[in-house]
Amino acid sequence: MNRLSCLPPRGALLALACIAVLPGCGEPEVRRSVALIECRLPRLATAAQCGTIEVPEDRDKPRGRMISIAFAVLPANTLSPRPDPLVLLPGGPGQSAGALVPFASRLIEVRRTRDLVLVDPRGTGRSSPLDCKALKPEDAPDDVLETDPLPKAKDCLKELTERGVDASQYTTAAWVADLEAVRAALGYPKWNLWGGSYGTRVALEYARRHPERVRSMVLDGVAPPSLKVSLAVWLTREQALDALFKACAGSPACAAAQPDLAATLEKIRADLGPTGREVSVINPRTGEPEAPKLTYEIVIASLHPLVYAPELAGLIPVLLDRAAQGDYAPIYAASLLLGSDLAEQMSSALHYSVTCAEDVPRIADDDRRRLAATRIATLAPKILSVCDIWPRGRQPADATTPVVTDIPTLLVSGGLDPVTPPAYAEEVAKALSHHEHVVANGYGHIVSPQACGPRLVAAFVDRAGFDTLPPSCIEHFANSRRPPLWPDRLAPSP
Repeated sequence: MNRLSCLPPRGALLALACIAVLPGCGEPEVRRSVALIECRLPRLATAAQCGTIEVPEDRDKPRGRMISIAFAVLPANTLSPRPDPLVLLPGGPGQSAGALVPFASRLIEVRRTRDLVLVDPRGTGRSSPLDCKALKPEDAPDDVLETDPLPKAKDCLKELTERGVDASQYTTAAWVADLEAVRAALGYPKWNLWGGSYGTRVALEYARRHPERVRSMVLDGVAPPSLKVSLAVWLTREQALDALFKACAGSPACAAAQPDLAATLEKIRADLGPTGREVSVINPRTGEPEAPKLTYEIVIASLHPLVYAPELAGLIPVLLDRAAQGDYAPIYAASLLLGSDLAEQMSSALHYSVTCAEDVPRIADDDRRRLAATRIATLAPKILSVCDIWPRGRQPADATTPVVTDIPTLLVSGGLDPVTPPAYAEEVAKALSHHEHVVANGYGHIVSPQACGPRLVAAFVDRAGFDTLPPSCIEHFANSRRPPLWPDRLAPSP
């Protein structure tokens, strides 16, 4: 890549004066200390440049076990790129950077002038993944419909321990240190951060520890540092279900088809009984008849992922209606689809390492009583029980305090987001002296890849400011509304 394309034909002396800087002849040079090789990423049409660095698994033991951190650079489409790329930080915790490749492929305007960087968090993707046989995704219905993760978590932890893995070292603080090591190896003097969901927690923590290395931040689906993720997601998803039921009641077509969705859900609970029962369905993948055992917990576990995307949430009224009439095939199909997709995209082991260290220890008795009063009263405690046996790492004493900074920050929220509602972004914004908050009222969890989101991100990152944000895009998001519920789509036109 020609780093001297900024030079006018003024002779060798001027050329020598500019050799140590990037295009523009006023910006620091990118000096890489790591080799990159051409590679292909799934769901990306163009080639990327991939590399790895070795870091201590436990930074208190620099001569101890080493792990590999993998990253990919999507080079800017110019011979004279800006020196500050945009790095994309995945969510979860437990998601790999590979899940962000489709979004990265849409950031065409960013790539006109800047590299994109994808880093697999330690424990995921190609960064020394916390893979274990017990948690390997399977297509078997019994595996997908399992609601008690503790037995498999025990088996996984045993396997990891036998391999010499210290699961307590896979935390947000460790990933922040890894990110700084990657930045240094790639030679970028600064970079811009995009974080989605849990990735916003990582971005904020990185900005807390290394403010001089951050030019700007985009936080989409903001998780405040103080958030107890393992508690809050259950409560906010329940609130999202209630909001959906209310939306149905306020729609003539939906209300006519399902006058009381909460009562319908209770009817399903009574039909399945306290221990569940076998139901007759056709497996949507094989076309073969099956008789899986469904429980009320499985029904609730199937509904919660649907509320992340309003388009899918719109199916809930008809799913519940069919189940209440004894047809559980649609809910069963949703369980298979969403359960297997989640298992493929997320590292459960890394999720446990992060949440058991950072969130679950802060859940108080009053919090557990709040859970006990919800529809997920028996489901949530089973998930939380994994932390009774999972090794707990440490986090800095100030990790849950607000991040006070003047770094330009664009906050983006989905108005229908069931896990990181706009109020969370407003909480974080109180400590940010240079920010703007864009709310997409009709969208769910993670807005940036949707509609004009990539253009909004590009405009902000280009200037690290708000004066050139496209008004039409902000207006589109502000004026968006909940998509029609399924009964509304079937209603006759007025």
